[in-house]
Amino acid sequence: MSKYKCVIFDCDGVLIDSESIAIGVLVRMANELGATFDFKESLIALKGKSLNSCMELISNEIGKPLPEDFEKDYRANTFETFKKEIQPIKGIKEVLAHIKLPFCVASSGPENKIRLNLEVTELLPYFGDNIFSCYAIQKWKPEPDVFLWAAETMGFKPEECLVIEDSVSGVKAAKAGGFDVFGYTEHDYKNELEALATKTFNSMDELFSIM
Repeated sequence: MSKYKCVIFDCDGVLIDSESIAIGVLVRMANELGATFDFKESLIALKGKSLNSCMELISNEIGKPLPEDFEKDYRANTFETFKKEIQPIKGIKEVLAHIKLPFCVASSGPENKIRLNLEVTELLPYFGDNIFSCYAIQKWKPEPDVFLWAAETMGFKPEECLVIEDSVSGVKAAKAGGFDVFGYTEHDYKNELEALATKTFNSMDELFSIM
């Protein structure tokens, strides 16, 4: 029997296969402004970072502030691309359908983006209102606040919860909040999570066996 009473899922890269899409849009927009980002290198460098951090990197790269409407245009472009291309992580529907514990999602993205992506991938019914966005509290990973908020709202202490993450910043956030965190490593391109996470796993069909 699992020692955990609640599971907190990250969204991008854990529930939905979205990061390559989002970073692709970001790279295209950055390069249109004069940056010279390579997509594969950016996928590694930008994975798990907040949009504000990514925008700061782009601004430094081009040597000037970004246009005032950059974030608005980025959101619009990614929303349209997500509607056409977004897919659930392989095996995650089976996990959500059979998990016996209360669970929720805690993500760095805005709530409307989280809901859109979960709706398009047919995962939204599994979560209902158990959706927690860093934007709502204006605190971003690797700060632990979004996980602490999620756990408290769900009615559990950090030590009673398991966090599922796929990024270094997310794993660090969970550990900082006193949570056990399992690192999902399918897209861990630099093999960084094993040294940081409580445990790691490479496919969703392994999750129940290590809980």
